[in-house]
Amino acid sequence: MLFEKLMQMNEEINELYEKETKGYTIALLGNPNVGKSTVFNGLTGMKQHTGNWPGKTVELASGTFTHHDCIHEMIDLPGTYSLLAHSSEEEVARNFVCFEKCDVCLVVCDATMLERNMNLVLQTMEITNRVVVIVNLMDEAEKKHIHLDLDKLANLLQVEVVGMSARNGKGFRSLKEAIEKTAQKPLREWCVLSYDAQLQQAIERLAQTIHAPGWNHHFLALKLLDPQVEDEKFYAVLTNKEEVQTMVRQEQEHLKRSGCYEQFEDIIVNALQKKAKMICDQCVKIEDGSYLEKDMRMDRIVTHKVWGFLCMIVLLALIFWITIAGANVPSAYLSAFFVQLEAWLHQACEQLHVAKLLEGLFVDGMVKTAGWVIAVMLPPMAIFFPLFTLLEDFGYLPRIAFNLDGFFQKACTCGKQALTMAMGFGCNAVGVSGARIIDSPRERLIAILTNVFVPCNGRFPTLISIITMFFAGMFAAPWNGLFATLLLTLVILFGIFLTFLVSKFLSKTLLKGIPSSFSLELPPYRRPQFGKVILRSIFDRTLFVLGRAISVALPAGIIIWLFANVEVQGITILAYVSGFLDPFAKLMGLDGVILLAFLLGFPANEIVVPIMIMAYMASGSMNDLSNLTLLKSLFVDHGWTWITAICTLLFSLVHFPCATTLLTIHKETQSWKWTWLAFLIPTILGILLCMSVNAVAHLILLIFPL
Repeated sequence: MLFEKLMQMNEEINELYEKETKGYTIALLGNPNVGKSTVFNGLTGMKQHTGNWPGKTVELASGTFTHHDCIHEMIDLPGTYSLLAHSSEEEVARNFVCFEKCDVCLVVCDATMLERNMNLVLQTMEITNRVVVIVNLMDEAEKKHIHLDLDKLANLLQVEVVGMSARNGKGFRSLKEAIEKTAQKPLREWCVLSYDAQLQQAIERLAQTIHAPGWNHHFLALKLLDPQVEDEKFYAVLTNKEEVQTMVRQEQEHLKRSGCYEQFEDIIVNALQKKAKMICDQCVKIEDGSYLEKDMRMDRIVTHKVWGFLCMIVLLALIFWITIAGANVPSAYLSAFFVQLEAWLHQACEQLHVAKLLEGLFVDGMVKTAGWVIAVMLPPMAIFFPLFTLLEDFGYLPRIAFNLDGFFQKACTCGKQALTMAMGFGCNAVGVSGARIIDSPRERLIAILTNVFVPCNGRFPTLISIITMFFAGMFAAPWNGLFATLLLTLVILFGIFLTFLVSKFLSKTLLKGIPSSFSLELPPYRRPQFGKVILRSIFDRTLFVLGRAISVALPAGIIIWLFANVEVQGITILAYVSGFLDPFAKLMGLDGVILLAFLLGFPANEIVVPIMIMAYMASGSMNDLSNLTLLKSLFVDHGWTWITAICTLLFSLVHFPCATTLLTIHKETQSWKWTWLAFLIPTILGILLCMSVNAVAHLILLIFPL
């Protein structure tokens, strides 16, 4: 009896605790590039990437924060410009606000362009009166001499308005208080916008017929009359569905006769823009508009039909030069460290009397391969990713998408593919996962299948070594470095050209379709946050990609060591396989060792050159010939010519993705069919290119012998 009473008391205490600690469900909305994710991170403490280009967040993320001993749940909705549901982001955001019945909606606005963001505020307010408007980036507005009267804005909207500088941590306390106050407001009927007289009357008549508890009947009437909305979910909330359906058909007939039906969306958009302008005219005062002129002057250059592309090429070359020059020294230090580590491990194995087979597998196989991957990958990524993220924060990446949109449209794909292509320079796996920002499944697949034509930093060492040894060596320093950078840039531009070509081919064959349009905001130029950029690029990108590459390279090291050390009739498996591949490789302008190096380098492109060195020297383990003069002599002694160098350069640019990228492709597509196609398309194209170049080069030598 006593036990039962104790159990009952425990249940009552738990129910009381849950009642006291249960908080609100909060939806976070906002245009892309207004600091929405920064607000989310600041409240919840979750580390979510924040980028200065549109469409970064395409999945729902949730988190919690505590205020007044209550735990509130926050949902970060996709960045969107409106709730008219023209894109997947708009549809996800609209459906969540409408049907999940969140307690509070936070709408984040950019203080420097409030009128543009006001459309989303007004559309959200049409659904619910429990809205908090966050006017973010107040610090930037102050720098640009933009004055906002937030009290007047709150009076005009009749909702809570909070001014914030989220990235500086200002305004969060006021925001929490505003959330608490708004959540306690009673839901009520209200009409935010006034439309065309005919449409307004139809909305009011239908709203009087609707029975839907907990809904704003004016908004529901608007959605039911909208010819673009065919979602049965809106009818499912009605308690008098059949009566309303009859009324909707009658009102739509009235609208068709008055001419409003065909212009339905235009009427809504005009009403939104008119209301937004009226509000902002009263609340926003710009003392000095010179910042707009500065942005426009820069845009006239970076988005120019000629100068814009020149800027892209120069900037691309500059980033590669900084990456190449800056990575040399740390790569050398890391290589030296792993050489010492291998020597220490060999000594330790001898002292512990470890079997030679296990010692070779562990030290010369796993550790040496992992060391190569880290020494070659880490320094370039640690330089490239921060530079890439700086461009992202500065606001230049949307300009790249703007410049390349015309070319992608001609290839029947989406301009957002330019952004995923840019990500691929650091790592193709990152570029593949970045394709989530593309709405169309067809265009997303094309972006995934063609991302491999952009060389990642794992292929840079091979490209740079061959260019430096066989082509840039004809120039004396410092011109040889400049010429190497120029040639590397041309090789990469050729890869971009192949991206357009293969995208067009896929659009006309396997993935037919019409290119989709998309809204692309050119955000204002902003000073990047250098500290956050470095931390974010290292932890979110560099270490993540490096970890996946090492996890694949470790078992590959064992396989490579076995190939190089297990003998059959006195000949290693490596020699057998390379000899078997040699006739086919000769047709491609390569040899069996080069082709086998690419095959064994499937887990990580960084180990291709070391495998070549190991096979030519027959040393049984991967070696580092950092002296490019000695390395060139080794290659030439084994039959390399300028034709071999060009064909190896081409196949390094155009061949199958690495294992990490293929695993990412399968994860993103959930299909082995598309994963295999991602492997076969670049491989077949690379083989055909190499065979064609080899045939043409030998024909030239027959006609014009050296």
